[in-house]
Amino acid sequence: MSGAALGLEIVFVFFLALFLLHRYGDFKKQHRLVIVGTLLAWYLCFLIVFILPLDVSTTIYNRCKHAAANSSPPEGSNMTGLYATATPVPSQHPCFKPWSYIPDGIMPIFWRVVYWTSQFLTWILLPFMQSYARSGGFSITGKIKTALIENAIYYGTYLLIFGAFLIYVAVNPHLHLEWNQLQTIGIAAANTWGLFLLVLLLGYGLVEIPRSYWNGAKRGYLLMKTYFKAAKLMTEKADAEETLEDVMEEVRKVNESIKYNHPLRKCVDTILKKCPIDYQEKMGRNMDDYEDFDEKHNTYPSEKSLVKLHKQVIYSVQRHRRTQVQWQILLEQAFYLEDVAKNETSATCQFVHTFQSPEPENRFIQYFYNPTVEWYWECLLRPWFYRILAVVLSIFSVIVVWSECTFFSTRPVLSLFAVFIQLAEKTYNYIYIEIACFLSIFFLSICVYSTVFRIRVFNYYYLASHHQTDAYSLLFSGMLFCRLTPPLCLNFLGLTHMDSSISHQNTQPTAYTSIMGSMKVLSFIADGFYIYYPMLVVILCIATYFSLGTRCLNLLGFQQFMGDNDMTSDLVDEGKELIRREKRKRQRQEEGENRRREWKERYGHSREDSTRNRNVHIDPKESNFSEMSTNRSTSKYTRANNRTERDRIELLQDAEPLDFNAETFTDDPLESESGRFYHETQMLL
Repeated sequence: MSGAALGLEIVFVFFLALFLLHRYGDFKKQHRLVIVGTLLAWYLCFLIVFILPLDVSTTIYNRCKHAAANSSPPEGSNMTGLYATATPVPSQHPCFKPWSYIPDGIMPIFWRVVYWTSQFLTWILLPFMQSYARSGGFSITGKIKTALIENAIYYGTYLLIFGAFLIYVAVNPHLHLEWNQLQTIGIAAANTWGLFLLVLLLGYGLVEIPRSYWNGAKRGYLLMKTYFKAAKLMTEKADAEETLEDVMEEVRKVNESIKYNHPLRKCVDTILKKCPIDYQEKMGRNMDDYEDFDEKHNTYPSEKSLVKLHKQVIYSVQRHRRTQVQWQILLEQAFYLEDVAKNETSATCQFVHTFQSPEPENRFIQYFYNPTVEWYWECLLRPWFYRILAVVLSIFSVIVVWSECTFFSTRPVLSLFAVFIQLAEKTYNYIYIEIACFLSIFFLSICVYSTVFRIRVFNYYYLASHHQTDAYSLLFSGMLFCRLTPPLCLNFLGLTHMDSSISHQNTQPTAYTSIMGSMKVLSFIADGFYIYYPMLVVILCIATYFSLGTRCLNLLGFQQFMGDNDMTSDLVDEGKELIRREKRKRQRQEEGENRRREWKERYGHSREDSTRNRNVHIDPKESNFSEMSTNRSTSKYTRANNRTERDRIELLQDAEPLDFNAETFTDDPLESESGRFYHETQMLL
């Protein structure tokens, strides 16, 4: 099994990243480079999280092997040598290889490739691609120029931080500048920036994730919050529609002013391709006027203004499409929660849906997840499952907060993560070590990464599911993941005392910490900031528990869901009315479809039989023209007798709209059509 576990996890993590990216991105519409760049960033970050437990178990085995090699032959004698402070090894030296053992020399190379590739993505490539994707330029050169200008300040900030650390090392007489030290300074600067953001996101996730599952067991709470979201989303949806209308009006003016032979006409055509199809059909291409554009002294937009308009079109169309899809998803969620509230009092224990799903369900799922099973799960089991899960996650959160505040203490060992790992290390239970490490770092990652998926910076950064995330937000999320993952892993190794700079033991370090270099070059970072700054997670957890951030945003005018607020109650009532209106609208649509289906089943066959019989009795020698004119002329006088049959036909076909601008008005459009044909026939005769 040597190296097999590493290969399996590499393949599994790739498909996991691909699945998540497919949920949020759109493979068909977004640029291939955006998809590849985001997928690579997510893949490398998830890979670090999944492979790190294997590195820990391999390191513990190597420590045991070195301790056994350096131990004295007599039984019961103390260990000597380089790793004398490591965990004592029994006389039998049970240093058997773990099932997931990775051979020597593989992990250091693997971590160097993964780490430096992720750093290249987050600091150089992804920011450039982000500006390139959002640019409104019409050529590759123009987009590259815009991206370089926008990233000049961004790159300058990072160089400023790196320069400050460089000056510190140069001034310190006890330190000499070498390549390894410069590399350590760069890593320390990047990890310091990431640790700032890591503690903020971790403090929010440690409280919000257990609370979200606890509130998920409250059906009334979820329904009220859905109504609140509906009211806010309707406002955003209306604003997106108005913005799109304004932008399309500007496009229409530009399309009319710039003729076919204008040098900037290609730019206008590029803008038109980004517009919705219905707007493209309305505006079309202005090809009626063949006059040269410079014969009249008109003012034409410049290329710079067209670039700005192109950028606005891309943003407004994406936002409008996103709000439309989110509104439909929110409606389905609200209808389902209302169905759950109604079925809780059902005596038949059968879950009944108000609206059937438009997509046919799998027969396998229908067989096992029948209405009875669905009722027991939704109305009885699911709330209790969410409550138990919330309690378990709360215990994990308390363990993380306690360990973050005490992981620097090595005598005695107060960090619970370190206690669990050291107990398993004494018995060399590698499976337990890997499971404990995986659950610990997986929980930390969920708290951090889920916050990245939840946060929304106005409409600047927003990860929306169901393929509605734009390219800019996807690339920005990749940048955040690449910056948060290395300090997250270092923080985890510090919690478990696997980092020698934290445990202050002369033991063999993990392969991951070996590529970070010795942080003793920057002692105030290694012994100060990395140890005491994570303690701020306690303050952030308290602030999140009392919803201080939500209350501040509410005071600033950004409506947030708060149960004891008048504005929240008003928005809940407004959202409830919106959902009720959409529900009545959908019910009318379904009733109309059912009525048309019934009429078709009842009268469709009789109509086909009558048409077939009429075609059989037609005299082939009779003129088609005289037959048509006779039928048209006589239909005028037999309208009353055929009223019932024609009413049935109108239910099966779309009736033509009445022309209220016509000179004469009749109560029957079919009669008007037949009369007009009759008069035309008489004129021809």
